[in-house]
Amino acid sequence: MKIIPRDVPPRAAWSLEQAGIHPLLARLYAARGVLTREELDNGLARLLPPAGLKGAEDAAVLLADAIAAGQRICIVADYDCDGATACAVAVRGLRLLGARDVTYLVPDRVVDGYGLTPAIAKRVHATGAHVLLTVDNGIASIEGVAAARALGLQVLVTDHHLPAAVLPQDALIVNPNQPGCGFESKSIAGVGVMFYVLLALRAELRARGAFDAAQQPKLDALLPLVALGTVADVVKLDANNRRLVAQGLRRIRAGALPCGLASLFTVAGRKPEAATTFDFGFALGPRINAAGRLADMTIGIECLLTDDAARADELARALDGINRERREIEGDMREQAIALAEALFEEGEEPPPAICVFDPDFHEGVVGIVASRIKDTLHRPTFVFAASQAPGREHELKGSGRSIPGFHLRDALDLVAKRHPGVLLRFGGHAMAAGCSIAEEHFEVFEQALAQVAQEWLDAATLLRRLHTDGPLAREYCRPDLVDTLHGEVWGQGFAPPVFSEEVEVVSQRLVGEKHLALKIRHQGQPMEAIWFGHTQPLPAKVKIAFRLEADEWQGARRVRFLLEGAEL
Repeated sequence: MKIIPRDVPPRAAWSLEQAGIHPLLARLYAARGVLTREELDNGLARLLPPAGLKGAEDAAVLLADAIAAGQRICIVADYDCDGATACAVAVRGLRLLGARDVTYLVPDRVVDGYGLTPAIAKRVHATGAHVLLTVDNGIASIEGVAAARALGLQVLVTDHHLPAAVLPQDALIVNPNQPGCGFESKSIAGVGVMFYVLLALRAELRARGAFDAAQQPKLDALLPLVALGTVADVVKLDANNRRLVAQGLRRIRAGALPCGLASLFTVAGRKPEAATTFDFGFALGPRINAAGRLADMTIGIECLLTDDAARADELARALDGINRERREIEGDMREQAIALAEALFEEGEEPPPAICVFDPDFHEGVVGIVASRIKDTLHRPTFVFAASQAPGREHELKGSGRSIPGFHLRDALDLVAKRHPGVLLRFGGHAMAAGCSIAEEHFEVFEQALAQVAQEWLDAATLLRRLHTDGPLAREYCRPDLVDTLHGEVWGQGFAPPVFSEEVEVVSQRLVGEKHLALKIRHQGQPMEAIWFGHTQPLPAKVKIAFRLEADEWQGARRVRFLLEGAEL
């Protein structure tokens, strides 16, 4: 591992500090490309306008007409946290804006697979729906959209995934990544796209005289859900996404959140009044995702939709239980998958440029999480495959991949598909995460084809694990109140949380729970407690470490502790 301090443009840091930003925050923001205080303005007025999102105004007209005619609108959601929050935002938002007949349907991960399929279109039609609205999916559903249109359904696709060369025909599409869309926030999550469609719909209804600006429904109540889905989907937190997340956090901390979210905070042992982006990504998001991985995402969506506190508690406890089961399955799979991956190269050698593993006993609901763990361990693009449990597809493998910086996973799959026609049955995704289906007999062909692309695209510099940090931390900033300030800011993908680095003296070290390294160190001559979770290898007496800050309570007093992220060994 190579620890690399970020560059801090001195003029930008000075300008932010002169504008009243705390010196440490000014340095952190400048290192992340922020130049002026205005960029840190998270007010609602600073949000990008819906008019810039291609298709949003046409979608508003379609939905306004459907509401006026009393037509049934059926939402087809994805089965992850972004899809669940997008569905809840759609249902709540449409009802707020006057829709009287809104239902939803979530494909089953195992039986239906991803997205709007012809079978799903038939099920939507059977509900008596007039309008089919996808959230967080649909841009790749060529056949599903065609089937829905053939059944007489109007189709509105809201999505954020990268489109293929061919788009669904005869459907309204709202996706910032579709050709011809000038919306600046290409990284907006599926829940964010749906929120913007609702903003456009409210403007359309206002223009039609349904209400005036003073009486219009308050859509800001949906922002806690938008914030959760945005962080949980690990999209880049550009300026607009940071505003959406900041606004959601502000409402949650003030107690203005759906009771289902409040119940999820409770079962996760977190406090809404001190909510952080960390809570979204590592506490609430995984509990909702677990429903889609192992059970039925309807449980997660209902938890986000209910306004009955007792029902919310019941559903949150169910999600917590499913998540515990997910962790157990993941733990067993992770050990087996890492053993399979490490068997691909000799001890002391470098891993191959890409990793593909499969075991007949793997659970397809957690292959993505396990792929992420292997990627983190070996620093290689990784695909983990499981046998499909879908009826009629018993000879197919479903794979989920995670990548490293510098290797665009979806583009790599596209190249594999072009070089080996017929090997990839289905695929899609982003730069850092993607999924695909292959015939079991083609596993080795896929493995070799992906490795060939990785061999061509990745060089030694890219394959070297780099940890970018914010450099040394002055002793004066090792204070619990300042740690609280840092944690209260909006951090995430593309706007990394603060990680500091410098050489320290290791005074003592011991194993805790057989898998964590607890340390006493000297930081700039002063004693500090530190811990490295999931690491057991002893550190030398002097070592350069990368660390985050945590404020914990010890013997009735709050203190700062270092959480190690890595070390140059």
